[in-house]
Amino acid sequence: MLARLSKTIHRTLPRRTPFPNPIRTYLGDAGPMQKSPNAAAAAREQALWEKAQPRYDSIMERHIRLPTGGNAESDEQLLEVRKKRLIYRSKQRGWLEVDLLLGTWAAQNVPNLTLEELDQFEEFVNLETIDIYNVLTLRVDVPEEMRGKDSVVERIREWAKDSPLGKADKERYGLVKKMNNLI
Repeated sequence: MLARLSKTIHRTLPRRTPFPNPIRTYLGDAGPMQKSPNAAAAAREQALWEKAQPRYDSIMERHIRLPTGGNAESDEQLLEVRKKRLIYRSKQRGWLEVDLLLGTWAAQNVPNLTLEELDQFEEFVNLETIDIYNVLTLRVDVPEEMRGKDSVVERIREWAKDSPLGKADKERYGLVKKMNNLI
């Protein structure tokens, strides 16, 4: 079924042919397309494209292929992908303050979280950025459904209280950003 799905997806994608008519070139805003002054160069480019197209097709097919699960190795790979995505989403929220606080905590702690803790963290990351910011900066309490004895959100909040990122030490701030690949 996966092969059939992959073929269906591949068939629906437009086939990239950058040189459909090698003797015409596009000149941007210079007006309509005109015949190429160098037909030999266009022919060489077309030949190169024809040589590269099988490789392009194989790369595109791998790019759109859906991941499969089922064996232990795949489960471990999927878990690693999930952790990396959560770290990325934590670092790329769109607000510098949240990116730095949540992204730094995630880079340091997400690789060591259990599955239950990952679920809690993902639920927190799925909140709106303003809500995350308000929780991290102690403006609002941790949401009721995220409280508990071993709450990841409460650990993040405690870490943020003591984080050097909120302090005025410029050197320490720069060091933490470099260490956590936030620059």
